Amino acid sequence: MQVSLHVNGRPVTWETTLSQTLADALREHGCTSVKCGCEQGTCGMCTVWLDGKPVLSCSLLLCRLSGREVTTVEGVEPQARVLASYLVAEGGDQCGFCAPGYIMTILAMEKEVSAPVSEETVQAYLAGNLCRCTGYRSKLRAAVKYLNRSQNGTV
Repeated sequence: MQVSLHVNGRPVTWETTLSQTLADALREHGCTSVKCGCEQGTCGMCTVWLDGKPVLSCSLLLCRLSGREVTTVEGVEPQARVLASYLVAEGGDQCGFCAPGYIMTILAMEKEVSAPVSEETVQAYLAGNLCRCTGYRSKLRAAVKYLNRSQNGTV
């Protein structure tokens, strides 16, 4: 079966099965930023945007996404690089396995929440993003600084 959708702004038509997940299809077609940590929709590592909203791509079947818009880190690279610089500055980069999902979630949050943003707001928004390396504090500091950068004059 074929599915036509947009990935990172480009129209694509992919051959798929009834059981292929969006995460597997994206990786198969070169979007290697998408990571599968749990394959159960609980870790946030496979987060992408579906029609502009963060979703867990390991829990979505590709065959149900015809006509939809999917965005991965590859599709928001300029913004992702800026956020990544905040993560590095705060020591929140560690192994990097969770970074793409984390970045997609924070960039989505940026579109939805107005600055100034508190640590509590960021923690609540990131509740589904797991990281086993950093202990979260450095990632949390980076996210708050990134989201509040316009308030601090560092856009």
